[in-house]
Amino acid sequence: MPMDDVVIVGGGPAGALAAVILARAGARVRVFERARFPRHKLCGDTLNPGALAVLARHLDAAPLVACGDAIDGMILTGPGGVRVRGRYGRGLAGRAVTREVFDDWLLSQAVRAGAQVEEGVRVRGATTMVERGVERVAGVSVQGAQMPVSHPSRMVIAADGRRSCLAFGRGHARQPARPRRWAIGAYFTGVHGGTTAGEMHVREGHYIGVAPLPGGLTNACLVVPHAPGDEALKAPSGLLDRYLRADPELAGRFAEARPEGPAVMLGPMAVDSTSAGEAGLLLAGDAAGFIDPMTGDGLRLALTGAELAAETTIEVLAGRLAPERAHVVLAERRRAAFQSKWRFNRTLRFLVASPRGVGAAAVAARALPSMFERVIRYAGDC
Repeated sequence: MPMDDVVIVGGGPAGALAAVILARAGARVRVFERARFPRHKLCGDTLNPGALAVLARHLDAAPLVACGDAIDGMILTGPGGVRVRGRYGRGLAGRAVTREVFDDWLLSQAVRAGAQVEEGVRVRGATTMVERGVERVAGVSVQGAQMPVSHPSRMVIAADGRRSCLAFGRGHARQPARPRRWAIGAYFTGVHGGTTAGEMHVREGHYIGVAPLPGGLTNACLVVPHAPGDEALKAPSGLLDRYLRADPELAGRFAEARPEGPAVMLGPMAVDSTSAGEAGLLLAGDAAGFIDPMTGDGLRLALTGAELAAETTIEVLAGRLAPERAHVVLAERRRAAFQSKWRFNRTLRFLVASPRGVGAAAVAARALPSMFERVIRYAGDC
């Protein structure tokens, strides 16, 4: 079997953009994706200005932008009637577009760039070899009709999401004991009071994201903590409906709302990464770590991570970087690119987990709304 330059596991945003960049650089790229596109994916369905800027560096995003509605900022509400609207400003806007549309479009761009994409294929794990006395990843094993089949490659990029078989299987990721939060999301029609902003409604112990979408749809996503002994999450649609109808800000707006299909649930969400990979293997997207997405910047982080993984891989293929050093270099680049944002996101995550923190933030928002407007602009990667 001929060897690929790069095998990418996962055809979501990180994997697809990495495939675009690498294929355009002349690499032989193969993408394995276990789903078949288009497919639904639980998400806030919003590309912030920073995410659009990353796409614009590599693609003509005009067709994608035409499929979505403009998002000009965020609305943040808290206990006690706190309500702050922050605009991105300077003519910047994000885009509300479903992941079903976005992911399918981006993967099609990878195919147009020359990547070989195989959908409906489950990767079982990595294959390894010993080179100059060092064990390195040398390809992947995929589920065949009768038995696993090996696909060799010079480099492998794991971009297969929060539950990455490669990141977890090779010991590079773990789910922390705390926080353990679950997300429950659904689409609705008939929601009143829509705006041109994304919304984050922070309450004691949980938060609810709301995003307007084309065609009269509204995305509502509840994020709640869950630990052993808590109420079971066996009826996610009912749980989401109960929280929406009990919320003072949202109850009236969702009074006549109709769900468009059952709610989707995932969790626990947080994933801690212990490295950026190993010799022959680089991590990208949520496989490289995932922080609760209340800031709405998850896609920007995933796309930028794909850029960094692709650029590092290109250096390996060109002989400018040893494959056994690539993951170390990638980790340094990720820290330089993301460290301040990671700190920001973890601080917000801590505040939401603490009733005292939520209360203090509500007081601060009431007294200094301009500060929270700056927070919204920073969260939007403006």
